[in-house]
Amino acid sequence: MEVIGTLKTKFETQKVSDRFQKREFVLTTEANTPYPQHVSFQVTQDKCSILDQYNDGDEIKVQFNLRGREWNGPQGIKYFNTLEAWRLEKVSGSNTAPQAGQNSNSGANSAPSNPSSAPVFTSNPGDNDDLPF
Repeated sequence: MEVIGTLKTKFETQKVSDRFQKREFVLTTEANTPYPQHVSFQVTQDKCSILDQYNDGDEIKVQFNLRGREWNGPQGIKYFNTLEAWRLEKVSGSNTAPQAGQNSNSGANSAPSNPSSAPVFTSNPGDNDDLPF
């Protein structure tokens, strides 16, 4: 899946254990509406450093996997979701021509005239996410 938005903030890398680290960031979508959405993503392990090249306010495209898990704790079963980013790229300010590497003949993923006015969530068959549906 992917979404385009503005980087609101990025946090420092958290070392969860000797073998696992994560870094969270917030992307603002639907910024030009009365109800902008502030969506939290995370990157893990060696991908924590990919955020270093972006600054707050940059418009970026985030490709991510939706992950969910079940936790059986003292108060019962709870469910948690994670948006795990695996690729980020800066979106250019030009709306006149597609960026290099984009497929201009794909009608299913065509962007609105103002790409920051609405989030763009797409799923590609090659994403290889292991969801059962």
